[in-house]
Amino acid sequence: MAGAPTAVRLAEVAPGIHIRQGVTEDATAANSDAIANIGFIVGRDAVAVVDPGGSFDDGQSLLLAIRQVTELPIRYVVQSHVHPDHVFGAAAFQAEGPVFVGHANLPQAFEARGSYYQQGLEKILGVGRAGRLVTPSLLVRDQIEIDLGERRLTLTAHPTAHTNCDLSVVDRWTNVLLAGDLLFVDRAPSIDGDLRGWLSQLTALDALKVRAAVPGHGPALVKWQDAVGNLQRYLTVLLNETRAAIDRGMPIEEAATTVGLSERGNWALFDDYNGRNVIEAYRRLEWE
Repeated sequence: MAGAPTAVRLAEVAPGIHIRQGVTEDATAANSDAIANIGFIVGRDAVAVVDPGGSFDDGQSLLLAIRQVTELPIRYVVQSHVHPDHVFGAAAFQAEGPVFVGHANLPQAFEARGSYYQQGLEKILGVGRAGRLVTPSLLVRDQIEIDLGERRLTLTAHPTAHTNCDLSVVDRWTNVLLAGDLLFVDRAPSIDGDLRGWLSQLTALDALKVRAAVPGHGPALVKWQDAVGNLQRYLTVLLNETRAAIDRGMPIEEAATTVGLSERGNWALFDDYNGRNVIEAYRRLEWE
């Protein structure tokens, strides 16, 4: 994606819901951190972007794609959580004048990590290509609804799960959940919050009985019931095996190389993320 941005390729996964599927890679200069599933929802009167992309170039490419679909105003830009691949495209939308929306904990997370993330991303993409974070002005502490004109979206701020600032979106018209990184499909999950909390929030989402879901990584649309079970299985394996390792007095370094290995064949990039997940889980579980 180096050079002038071009419109991303979209899939209309449900009426009015357009998704760009991210590549199953980590950020590189060649992919401009376009590794997450991002997209937008079109109502009668306006558009809501759900995650603006992983870099300024990625955000510009999404904006170009939106304008190939509709000239309606972009009223909201929803940022599902703090991770760079979902939010560094936000500045590309500022000239459109939307309301930027995030979890009530997101501003604090940006303050704590923003400079670190930007510096790291610029080392990969090149100076000036990362973009910058845009702090949300509409903060969600529990649950709110936004209206795009005959299309209402329910935004839920979750307790600590994948991160401490996860925000999900349900389109009430199609009963489709845009889960952000609360749902990983095929690509290895990453834990930056609380393992037990993540499992709890998957149970809460399961109770919504949504028809389908857009995961943060993986196919652009999946049947919820088909996808959530795989993630629950992986996280449960991690929970049980990490607890067992702690009970046996296994050092954290050894646990990182032995826990969860039965799941290796089920996830792309497993070797890049599983050890980190075990370490994060171990640090929390050793105090329970």
